[in-house]
Amino acid sequence: MFKKILLAVVLALPLSAVAQKFGVVDLETIFQAMPEATAMQNQVTETSKKYEEEFAKLQEEFNKLYTEFQNIQNDANTPESIKERRIQEIQERSAKLDQFRNTAQQDLARLHETLMAPITAKMTDAVKAVGAEGSFTFIFPNEPTLLLYSGADVVDVTPLVRTKLGL
Repeated sequence: MFKKILLAVVLALPLSAVAQKFGVVDLETIFQAMPEATAMQNQVTETSKKYEEEFAKLQEEFNKLYTEFQNIQNDANTPESIKERRIQEIQERSAKLDQFRNTAQQDLARLHETLMAPITAKMTDAVKAVGAEGSFTFIFPNEPTLLLYSGADVVDVTPLVRTKLGL
């Protein structure tokens, strides 16, 4: 145990001797200012609306089928086999609705991830470039949950990253 602590101190000692420069960046502000982000959000919203319209059609068909079943259910002259077949149709339609909803959610998540990847890469590259140009040791996201203390030695590099991205 003592050896591990001693090793950690020995390894950290050279780091403390070198002047370190830390930065923070507000990635959310940068993301929202990027035209690619707006285009991505519009595309995801448009695709989501198409899925919602299709789901509404399927839901309407399901409701129609269910209403027909209720009418048959109240009719004493309808044979049991027809009622059972209608119940089975309703159950199958309900399962298809659930499957469509799950598939749509997965497709939207995949679309979001696909469209987000180049935007994230562009932001990351800009932060790395600012870090290299400014000789920063670390650049942290400026999020209240992650940043517990910000001393005078911490530089907000958000404007530099925005400039690097041409925003």
